Amino acid sequence: MLNRLIDTVWGQANTLFYPFRRRRWVDLVVILAGLALLFGLVQLGQQWTGAKRPVVEINLSPWSLPLYTFFSMMRGLAAYVISLGFTLVYAYWAAKDSRAEKLLVPLLDILQSIPVLGFMPGLILALVAVFPHSNLGLELAAVLMIFTGQAWNMTFSLYHSLKSVPQDLQEAGTVYRFTWWQRLKWVELPYGTTGLVWNSMMSMAGGWFFLMITEAFRMGDQDFRLPGLGSYMSVAVDKGNGPAMLAAVIAMVAMIVFLDQILWRPVVVWAQRFRVEETAQVEAPRSWLLRVLRRSRLVRILEARASHRRHHRKAASPVLRPRTIHRASQIQRWIANGALAALLLVVVWGAVSLVHYLSAIRAGQWLVLLRAGGLTLSRVLASTALGTLWAVPAGLAIGLSPRLSRILQPVVQVAASFPAPMLFPVVIAFLAHLHVGMGYGCILLMLLGTQWYILFNVIAGAMAIPGDLKEAAVCFRLSPWQRFKALYLPATFPYLVTGWVTAAGGAWNASIVAEYYDFHGQTLKTFGLGATVSQAFYERNLTLLAAGVLLMSAIVVLFNRIVWKPCYKLAHTRYSLTK
Repeated sequence: MLNRLIDTVWGQANTLFYPFRRRRWVDLVVILAGLALLFGLVQLGQQWTGAKRPVVEINLSPWSLPLYTFFSMMRGLAAYVISLGFTLVYAYWAAKDSRAEKLLVPLLDILQSIPVLGFMPGLILALVAVFPHSNLGLELAAVLMIFTGQAWNMTFSLYHSLKSVPQDLQEAGTVYRFTWWQRLKWVELPYGTTGLVWNSMMSMAGGWFFLMITEAFRMGDQDFRLPGLGSYMSVAVDKGNGPAMLAAVIAMVAMIVFLDQILWRPVVVWAQRFRVEETAQVEAPRSWLLRVLRRSRLVRILEARASHRRHHRKAASPVLRPRTIHRASQIQRWIANGALAALLLVVVWGAVSLVHYLSAIRAGQWLVLLRAGGLTLSRVLASTALGTLWAVPAGLAIGLSPRLSRILQPVVQVAASFPAPMLFPVVIAFLAHLHVGMGYGCILLMLLGTQWYILFNVIAGAMAIPGDLKEAAVCFRLSPWQRFKALYLPATFPYLVTGWVTAAGGAWNASIVAEYYDFHGQTLKTFGLGATVSQAFYERNLTLLAAGVLLMSAIVVLFNRIVWKPCYKLAHTRYSLTK
């Protein structure tokens, strides 16, 4: 009897520890991670659907930070999913429909230039009115506000990638008679993946820039705060709680590193399969997470079942006849035309309503706004130029070296994702010590939020340079300067122009904080359009706020037409590797 009991216990223990003995501990880790994610999603669902509270009290205890950080991270990821869907639809539509392109690209310029304060009041008040008894309206508003800091950069990147697909790849799709979906899936999206991945990382970083404003939004006597890392930072700064601010910084860094290792590093490694070149890399990027998951028996079983289902669906899918393909293209064209007409009506209606709304602005106020816009434009260009001086060589060094990319990617990701407004007090104190006024100091404040757009695009361009061209430069014994002049700069120029456009748009957005900043209870400001927009917002002067946002959008669109559009044309004709 005792021997039977011992055998039973030993058998149960053997079964329990079998995964560890057979190196199946990875399966257990995967299951535990899935359960932890499920628990977090349940907590998030309770927060989103819970009853709306008049005032949210933010607990500054460090023990509350993990939950707050999780809430902010999930809002950022939800915004990224929406941004990715928007990018795929909008960029493809603009790249493939020449008539829609004339409206969609300028509209994208306008949307990129509108500061977060221009979206916030109407969006939050509308969604709160739709969901008056739950937190869902505020949560959706926060996600959409983060979306406005992510989507435009990704859309610009994919749009210009779709416009510059190599001719030989396009001809291959024509020879094989690909449908529009097959061409997008097997030719166009793979070609644009590298740029989209790196711009996705930059967009995710851009979404954190206004995190403190997004989650701790207050307008007059109305409090729209949400529990999250941004509101925790805001309350800690308001109360001057140094330990809480330090804890928030540590939590922010931990979240960024976590996302880099769990999400972006595996995605960067996965994206290497889409490199357009015939030679192999000397040192390919690696991900410890992918290596661990490849050892998981559970993951392999799920992959095998998914592959089996895809094979059966592909085998069972009917062969499309030319008449069916033609009919589908006609339906697609009708849908695109209808959507374009609806969008045009919305734009015309909004423009007419805005003109009527701004009729109260006098001519003298417009002249003041124009002077302010000119000053802010000069600061935007100065910050973009300063960012270019260091981001181009640094981006080339990181993008051309897989070893440096593996080492510095987490560092760059943390630096780019860290909300720049949290560094403003240190920078302002340093500028005050040097007796530098806000008129010039705000250029440096803008630089903190815009330089990363240039860096990430240059990294993506450097990584996309074909290996055979780099080998040719070595064979011809070109000096470093000759390589930079004849290969690296021309090859990355299309990516650099995208970085300039998005960096300038980021600088315009950052101007509303850089030119008007509350520092230790004192408002530090300088004359400029960003300061005018911020002051109008906090004084609830919605007419002046709308006028400032409209003028900012007009300046951005006009500058894009005059300067950036010729740069794009030059990049796609003279400096494109695909022509």
